[in-house]
Amino acid sequence: MSNPTKNIERLFPFIKRARALIVGQHVILRSKSQLQFVLITHDISDRGKSEALRKFKHYPIVQRFRSADILEHFDLRGVKLLGFRKSGLSKSLYAELKKYRINEPVASKKEDTPDTQSKNEDRASKPKNRTRVSPPRKSPRKPFAKRSPQPKQS
Repeated sequence: MSNPTKNIERLFPFIKRARALIVGQHVILRSKSQLQFVLITHDISDRGKSEALRKFKHYPIVQRFRSADILEHFDLRGVKLLGFRKSGLSKSLYAELKKYRINEPVASKKEDTPDTQSKNEDRASKPKNRTRVSPPRKSPRKPFAKRSPQPKQS
């Protein structure tokens, strides 16, 4: 049987060629709207790991590989935190790395509690009033005064 790490590593040249990597914590923080997931290495410090978990709590964080592996595959020296841009390729990579995820998704503030569920059901059962209110009419515009063409002076 094949090594599962090799299956994941087969995607790395394509990720590199597609420029789907975001390197550097500050750059990743600025690119949150483009972020699919974050990869941290096993040799990251405890402080760095806790900081990454805090700053990227709304994104999946995967802990896999060592910084030497990152150097080997991506030619990035000393990198312990990588971001991956949203793309089909990044989704495929994340699907294979999902079992190494170290954080849980943050629950949204608008969770459906029994109180909000009953309110939503009440709203759905009521017919909607679809009367349209037209905006107030403006006074009609006066047409532009037509000017007679002036003779050209030479």
